[in-house]
Amino acid sequence: MMEYLFVEVGVVMVIAGVLAILAYKLKQPLIIAYILTGVLVGPGVMNLVQSTDVLGGLSQFGIALLLFIVGLNLNWRSIRDVGPVVLIGGIAQVICTSAIGYGIASLLKFDSLTSLFLGLAFSFSSTIIIVKLLSDKDDLDRLYGRISVGMLIVQDMLAMFLLLILGAWHGGGSVTQIVTTSLGKGVLVIFALFLLSKTVLPILFKFVARSQELLFLVALGWCFAVASTLLGLGFSIEIGALLAGISLAASGFQHEIEAKIRTLRDFFLIIFFIVLGTGLTLGNLQTLLVPAIVISLYVLIGNPLIAWLLMRFLGYHPRSAWLTGTTMAQISEFSFILLTAGIAAGLVAENAIALATIVAMITITLSSYLINYNEQIYEKLAFIFERFGLGKHTEGHRAEVADYILFGYNRMGKRLWPQLKKLDSDTLVVDYNPMIIEELAKVGIPAMYGDAGSDDLLHFIGAAKAKLIISTISDITVTIDLLDYLRAHHAKGTIIVTARNAGEAAKCYALGATYAVIPSILGGEHLGQYLKEKKATKGGWQKLAKQQLHHN
Repeated sequence: MMEYLFVEVGVVMVIAGVLAILAYKLKQPLIIAYILTGVLVGPGVMNLVQSTDVLGGLSQFGIALLLFIVGLNLNWRSIRDVGPVVLIGGIAQVICTSAIGYGIASLLKFDSLTSLFLGLAFSFSSTIIIVKLLSDKDDLDRLYGRISVGMLIVQDMLAMFLLLILGAWHGGGSVTQIVTTSLGKGVLVIFALFLLSKTVLPILFKFVARSQELLFLVALGWCFAVASTLLGLGFSIEIGALLAGISLAASGFQHEIEAKIRTLRDFFLIIFFIVLGTGLTLGNLQTLLVPAIVISLYVLIGNPLIAWLLMRFLGYHPRSAWLTGTTMAQISEFSFILLTAGIAAGLVAENAIALATIVAMITITLSSYLINYNEQIYEKLAFIFERFGLGKHTEGHRAEVADYILFGYNRMGKRLWPQLKKLDSDTLVVDYNPMIIEELAKVGIPAMYGDAGSDDLLHFIGAAKAKLIISTISDITVTIDLLDYLRAHHAKGTIIVTARNAGEAAKCYALGATYAVIPSILGGEHLGQYLKEKKATKGGWQKLAKQQLHHN
């Protein structure tokens, strides 16, 4: 048995490797290769996979490790400024999408209860897909990345709430009692993890960090211990793994833990996508193809549109709204869990899972391209937003041109402002996060809502006449638009921009940038200078650490 399982997994991984090489060569998302592998080795084509339960169990490890790493990088300070849109947008998006999805399923001749479950199930977007793709793009820490992850957390909490209600219904218990009990358990778990993260965990991980192997093992043990405990309390593995990561996010060892676990996570995630592909058979495809295409189009178009409208209503820039919306164009792993629970309770037609599998295949495949190329697509569609008045770039009026203009206040800009404030010149901050603009207005900092890549905004604020322009925006597309405008209008001032690597910096210099800041290089130079000045004592590092915490 074990020998057969070994050979089976080996054959599957070889096929996945060959298809991944082909996808990489063709510059396609690797996720597509993994799902296609599942289709080929599944019962619909080659029928090579017999140990589906074993592979399904292994895929759960990938989900847990992925969300554990998300938790490790979840800085509550970094998502605090997007709190309102995360909470309001996440809840409103689920309600709107569910209502419309119910109507579409009803028109496709599904019964009322099945339509209700399909509408709810297809309103949730996939944490696994979105986080994986945003991580590959290095966009998790951008504004739209933080909003997307925050909305996913809200969606996952709502999904857990629905599963609790369904469990109470199926078990014949009191829904109110079970939900109240679960909320009480949740509060106690979070409080316990908070206390451990402040007391026991820092001491424990400071000790185990002396050995890299021990750090890796204890971090994994902590992830599985918390996830298993919450599973026993009626929550999901996903929520448990996420909370396990969050509890270590401020340990100081989170980056080292992530580096150790990332490769292991990728292996198990590959299995997850392969298992997803094995769920598609020719029989299901023939009978459910038309409903699957209709629902897939709704998920691919309707979900992003609803998210876009909600973010615009909350005052966010069309670019941020578009980028966030494109991340919502697929269904979630919770879709399958919810439908499975509905079938077990006798409330949902059994072909709902097959339908969800086909919809997942279509939406995950196409949304991978949508997320990877969302910025290029926006550039092509920007004229539509402008033509119909949907892309307003400015708010308020400004009487005179600023000498200094700072694009992007979050993080780096926040640290630059005290120095700019000391200069005897008129300084303007431009940001397209409305929450930041509101905060700056409260403390009297001259600020304007807008997009650094918009010609209208740049003309309005007289950017070409500024003596100094500093952009902390790492989005190369926006930076290129800014530099193109300044060069076309013969700007004479100093232009400092931000690039993620040397290749992007070279493009900026070619377009007229005076200097391109590369944060990784600048950080290394700063560290080298610190070492050169012989401040690298234990007390010196501790002082530097306190300064960092003060800036956050």
